[in-house]
Amino acid sequence: MLTSPTITLKPTGAQMPQIGFGTWKHYGSKATDAVYTGLKVGYRLLDCACDYGNEKECGEGLKRALDDGVVAREDVWVVSKLWNTFHRKEHVREAVMRSLSDWGVSYFDIYYVHFPISLAYVPPDTRYPPGWFFDGKSQVKHDPVPLRETWEALEQLVDEGYIRHLGVSNVCSALLMDLLSYARHRPSVLQIEIHPYNAQPRAVQFAQEQGIAVTAYSSFGPLGFRELNTPKSLRTPPLFGHPTVTAVAEAHGCTPAQAVLRWATQRGLAVIPKSDTEQQMRENLLSAEIVLADEERAAITGLDVGLRFNDPADDFEGCHIFS
Repeated sequence: MLTSPTITLKPTGAQMPQIGFGTWKHYGSKATDAVYTGLKVGYRLLDCACDYGNEKECGEGLKRALDDGVVAREDVWVVSKLWNTFHRKEHVREAVMRSLSDWGVSYFDIYYVHFPISLAYVPPDTRYPPGWFFDGKSQVKHDPVPLRETWEALEQLVDEGYIRHLGVSNVCSALLMDLLSYARHRPSVLQIEIHPYNAQPRAVQFAQEQGIAVTAYSSFGPLGFRELNTPKSLRTPPLFGHPTVTAVAEAHGCTPAQAVLRWATQRGLAVIPKSDTEQQMRENLLSAEIVLADEERAAITGLDVGLRFNDPADDFEGCHIFS
């Protein structure tokens, strides 16, 4: 069985797996099977979210692995995220408890605020997951809730043992700076879009200086978004075919995916790539054994053009978190 290196989280000192298993766009029985296989291969962090619409299926994969003796609950990091429509303090607990129930677990190892965007509440019996549109079609309805209100409600759930570590996702350094000024339970992890086309060196530097671990999502750049036919991703050259990336991969006898992942993990970042096959799962974990030279890492970093593929303002009215 393969294993992942770890990153020490503050303030607990817990060892978070540096290479986790991403579950975005795994659906139905495929999600269940993918989680189960991933755990058998050696993954020990499962990154999920309410908005992915697959927490129950992922939880079934975890339960199967627990029942078969593949893993023990205390060895697996189960991760979820608070959706935008649950930011009011009276809805935070409801959201966390629903996700815990779907996963079939009693606590989350990490729980993120998914976006610094507060949208109008949609009752779960109306639609779950709620998605971006209030009417389920086209209306984006904002609800101005201060992040502090949301955070303090989450801190209460940390106190009660339902959450081990808090995190934030898709936030800029200014908002993170503000959060740190009042947080009783500081965020342990920042999860943001990082890949060679969007290296985010300043955001990484600031978070790490504050003792906050950084997890990179969408490590393969446009690849995951091409499945959604987004214009940005379709007009951007795939990383796996870029001459800079393929040259590094050939030099190390590895795949382009492994080269890109190692570029990230050698920066001290955690990664959560999605894998569709057991071979990909193994290759992603094995990327930790590669050692890129400084000039190779610099060459890949040179691809950075600040290109985000996950910018809500591109698709949802008024969601200008990066503007």
